[in-house]
Amino acid sequence: MYKYTKVDQKELLPFNSRYIVSLDNHVELVEALAAFCRKKGIKAGQISGIGAVSEATFRFLDPATKQYVDKTFAEQMEITSIAGNISEKDGQVYLHIHLTCSRRDYSCVGGHLLSARINGACELLIDAFHTTFVGRYADEETGLNLYKF
Repeated sequence: MYKYTKVDQKELLPFNSRYIVSLDNHVELVEALAAFCRKKGIKAGQISGIGAVSEATFRFLDPATKQYVDKTFAEQMEITSIAGNISEKDGQVYLHIHLTCSRRDYSCVGGHLLSARINGACELLIDAFHTTFVGRYADEETGLNLYKF
């Protein structure tokens, strides 16, 4: 039904780091965040935030075909929520981010984020877990990159 690994808070708390990050205007969100994680050596963690973008591309996995369908929204939108996690796959930073954006008419679009161009601001809170217990593997049944403990 599920898989998990226990994190002993007493062991990890002295080694955890929390970063408040402001991305530069006009940068690509995923690229900038991955660069930050590489620079700081973050191999596991969680991400939350808000901001604004001029363009965002989302991915939707069709479970029947195990193929992704991408859709780009090229318009000014407010990021109402960024939620995601940081792990590793094949020795590289792996970001799994979901984004919800509010449009001019107050409707929302969102989902699994492929890319987004900041237009205004992007303010993130990153909790880094200084451990390597979280990796990823390609699961053939689902077509997803799942946690590997």
